[in-house]
Amino acid sequence: MQHTIAKNIPLIGVGLHSGVETSLTLKPSGADTGITIVRSDVTDRDNVIPVKYDHVVDTRLCTVVGNKDGVTVGTVEHVMAALRACDVDNVILELDGPEMPIFDGSSRPFIKAVDSVGLKSLPVPHRAIRILKEVRYEEGDKWVSLKAGVGSSFDVTIDFENSLIGRQSARLDLYTQDFESQISDSRTFGFLHEVNALRQQGLALGGSLENAVVIDGETILNSEGLRYDNEFARHKLLDAVGDLYLAGGVILGAYESYKAGHALNNKLLRQLFATPDAFEIVDLFIDRKIYPCVVNTPSQGSETVRQDELSSVS
Repeated sequence: MQHTIAKNIPLIGVGLHSGVETSLTLKPSGADTGITIVRSDVTDRDNVIPVKYDHVVDTRLCTVVGNKDGVTVGTVEHVMAALRACDVDNVILELDGPEMPIFDGSSRPFIKAVDSVGLKSLPVPHRAIRILKEVRYEEGDKWVSLKAGVGSSFDVTIDFENSLIGRQSARLDLYTQDFESQISDSRTFGFLHEVNALRQQGLALGGSLENAVVIDGETILNSEGLRYDNEFARHKLLDAVGDLYLAGGVILGAYESYKAGHALNNKLLRQLFATPDAFEIVDLFIDRKIYPCVVNTPSQGSETVRQDELSSVS
């Protein structure tokens, strides 16, 4: 059945690119309302943004969604991955800035926050998108695809010239394996020379070794090193889970990619929905019962959780 969160979840954190502290509150929402963003700091025009693939307006550094009045919010992929992993179908994301908090650069802080209050079941089945035949999108040697399959599986391969990363893969099925323990704490990453260039353009102002893996040549600058040998591929899988949840429902099928990112993920969804015979919408009555993303009894209290309290989660 469909779920929303049991009660409000207030969070505070810094935006990766803006460097500005943002207040984000996750709020319960009714059945079939989906996931929407409300920019509380915008009062002179429409401030509501559906978090859907056809509202994606930029994918160069992260996934950015926007509405017809030009109101945008960036870096939605990490919270979307957490909502997908926790089976949250309907929620309002209310924030007072143009970017989701980055926390530690992964999805786990969002999952821990959802788990702290639990979920509320709604008397309506999940809306699932079942893949009937392959849809594939290619750009040069990069490609993404969705195929018919059992469950909701992700198979990601990346290939970087930098030997520290090189070629690596990550695989997960959201119905038979645990996203929270295997993928959710993998962090975003970047190269020091790229970070410096972005900062000269007024971007990556909130980036630090506390919320990203930073590579300088053949050296990882983070003192604690990597959380996994293939953390880079795991994070790309995390991004893919978040990006594909912008389809507006659970995807039943197999996702595969090679050297892909936010742009190709969004183009894949646009191609999918432009191919009506490649999918069907079905009701899904089963739930994924994997701790800690389960329907549970809400905890007492609703204190605001700050980024520095969540960034230590590992």
